Amino acid sequence: MAIIQDWLPASQENYEKILFWWKLYPLLASFQWFISWYGMGKTSVQSKFNLPGRIAWMTMEVPGFTTLLYIMSTLPAQHGITDLPWQNKVLAGLFVIHYTYRAVIFPIIQPSMSPIHVLVWANAIIFQLCNAICLGSWLAAYGPTTQEEWRGQSWSVLQFSIGLVLFYIGLTANYFSDEELREIRRAELRRQAKLRQQGKTVDKHYEVPQNGLFKYMLYPHYFMEWIEWLGYWIAAGVACTPARSFLVNEFFAMLPRAVSGGKWYKEKFGEDKIKGKYVIIPGIY
Repeated sequence: MAIIQDWLPASQENYEKILFWWKLYPLLASFQWFISWYGMGKTSVQSKFNLPGRIAWMTMEVPGFTTLLYIMSTLPAQHGITDLPWQNKVLAGLFVIHYTYRAVIFPIIQPSMSPIHVLVWANAIIFQLCNAICLGSWLAAYGPTTQEEWRGQSWSVLQFSIGLVLFYIGLTANYFSDEELREIRRAELRRQAKLRQQGKTVDKHYEVPQNGLFKYMLYPHYFMEWIEWLGYWIAAGVACTPARSFLVNEFFAMLPRAVSGGKWYKEKFGEDKIKGKYVIIPGIY
């Protein structure tokens, strides 16, 4: 049963329309280079349009993997596909694994989360829906749906295995980088609780992460997420335009934030505190 006829799940014509506009997302993301405001995380500011951090995060991330699962469960039957190849199922599973952590577990285990502005929240939902529709449609019906079609696009088990290894390296490093940031927040909450017990004023406190990949860069969690989705694209094959678009769109969405964040660290702590660290791309920047 379609939620929106010919759009969710999408007909092939509408899938191609959405994919066309999805490939242009970097143009929208590039506007971040011209504005300093970003209404979430450490750059969140008070606004009547803010949403509670945990609720906003979960509701803006969950639509991605739930939409992909819905498409995978409905679109094949519409095209007479009774069973998808194992490659399609594994790739869908990888997407769900990532977003089960990112959309559900992540906001629950965060010690604290800053408010998220409704504009950031809305943009994230659009990002998730477009990405899930494009990837889900490709995996469910509009990409290779037989072993013959997979072999026809010069795909190999070795290529898939290399992509899988990169995906899990990125996913694991991303998790442990998040955990380092969580530990800093836990320590900060303990510090604040102690000050309150002493009747002292509590001010917000920040510090430069120093453990794990943070020894070498300021935004390893961003970089390793790129590695994760690079692995996903390799596993899906270079002919998978939705996977390529996802990686490119993540890059254009996250790079301006990292550059802006690097300037924030420099202004907040001074150049000596971050000396020797790359911002986001090891050996380059």
